[in-house]
Amino acid sequence: MNINIESIKRSKELDKIARENAGFSAAVDLSSVIAERKQKILRHFNATEADWNNYHWQIKNRISSVHQLNSIFTLENDRFSAIENVSKKYRWGVSPYYLSLLDVNDTNDPIGLMVIPTISEMANNGELDPMHESNTNPAPLITRRYPDRVTINVTNMCGVYCRFCQRKRNIGETDYVCKEEYLREALKYIADHEYIKEVLVTGGDPLTLSDDKLEMILKGLRGIKHIEIIRIGSRIPITIPQRVDDKLISVLQKYHPLYVNLHFNHPREITEDSIAACNKLAGTGIPLGNQMVLLKKVNDDKHLVLDLNRNLLKCRVRPYYIFFAKNVKGATHFNCSIETGIDIIDFLQGNVSGLAIPTFVINAPKGLGKVPILRQNYIVNDEDDEVILTTWENKKVSFINPAIEL
Repeated sequence: MNINIESIKRSKELDKIARENAGFSAAVDLSSVIAERKQKILRHFNATEADWNNYHWQIKNRISSVHQLNSIFTLENDRFSAIENVSKKYRWGVSPYYLSLLDVNDTNDPIGLMVIPTISEMANNGELDPMHESNTNPAPLITRRYPDRVTINVTNMCGVYCRFCQRKRNIGETDYVCKEEYLREALKYIADHEYIKEVLVTGGDPLTLSDDKLEMILKGLRGIKHIEIIRIGSRIPITIPQRVDDKLISVLQKYHPLYVNLHFNHPREITEDSIAACNKLAGTGIPLGNQMVLLKKVNDDKHLVLDLNRNLLKCRVRPYYIFFAKNVKGATHFNCSIETGIDIIDFLQGNVSGLAIPTFVINAPKGLGKVPILRQNYIVNDEDDEVILTTWENKKVSFINPAIEL
C-alpha cells in the first residue's frame, strides 16, 4: 500500500501538537505528601484508618475553625488572620479527607483556593442571590426556571463549603435538612404539575443525607407518574468519597433512570478514592456527568481543563458543562472573562475527543436559565452559497452549500 506524502506530513504535524499537549499535566504524583498530611490529621483527632473510611466521621469532623486548622498545620500569621477575619462573616468547613489534598499555607494552591477562606471574600460587590431563586420558588424547596423540570433543594449541608458557592447565602451557621412538611408540599407541587418530567435533587449536597432520608425523597419522586428522570447534583464523591458505599448504592439503584452530576474542578481532585466512588456509581448503571465551574487561578487554563476532562472520561464521568462563575457576593474574585471560557472550548475542539468537550454556559440574570456560549465559527456568503468555516486549528475553509432537493 502506497502512503501519500501529504499523509506523512500531516501525521507529523499532529504528533507535534500531541507532544505539546502531553507536556502539561496537573495530576502530579502527590501521593506521599497527601499520605503525610493524612497522618497529621489522624493524629490530631486521635483517629484510626477505620474512622477515616467512615463517612459519618468525615462529616462530623469537618475542620471549620482557624484555631483547629492551625493546630493541625501551623499557619503563617497572615494566613491565620485572613481566615479568622473571614470566618466572622462567612461559615466555612472542609472534610479531613479533602483537607489532605491541599497545602494550607500555599495561598495559590488551587485546591485550597476553593475551600479555605481568603481576604478577597470581604469585597462587597456581587449579589447574594444572583440566580434570583427567591423569585422562582413556587413551593417550598422548589426552584422552577423551565417548563419541564425543577430543582428540589433538600439540605444546606456539604462535605466542604466551596468559597464560590452560588448559594453562599444558605450556608448559615448550622446544617439543616428539609422539614418533612416542606418535602410533602414540594412533592405535591410536582405531582400537581403534569408537565414537569424531570427533577434535580440538590442542596447543599443531597448525598450528605442519611440513606433513609435520601430514599424517602427518591421514592416520593418516583411515585409521581409523570416524573421520567431524576438527577442528583453532588460533590460528595470528590469531597467525601467514603460516602459512596454499598448501602448507598443499594438505595440509588432502585430508582432508575437516575443520573448523577458531579463537580470536579481540578485534576488533583481525581484520586484513587474519588475514582473508586465514581466506578461504584457508574457500575450500578448511573450515568455520570461533570459540571465544572470556571474559576480564576483554579482552572482557567486550557491545558488543565484538557487534562481534567481526559482523566474524567477514564473514570466514566462525561464532561457536561463548564459554568461561567455566577456573580456571588463574597466570591467575585473567582470570576474570569467570557473569552477565557470560549478560548478553552476552542482549544478542546480537535485536541480531545468530542466526549471530553462540555458545553460552556452562562446562567442568564434573574433566573432565566442557561445560555450556551459559542464562538461564531462560520460565515455564510449569501450570493454564492459559500460557507466559510473556522476549524479547531483556526484555519479558514470553504465549501458551497449544496442545494436541497425537496
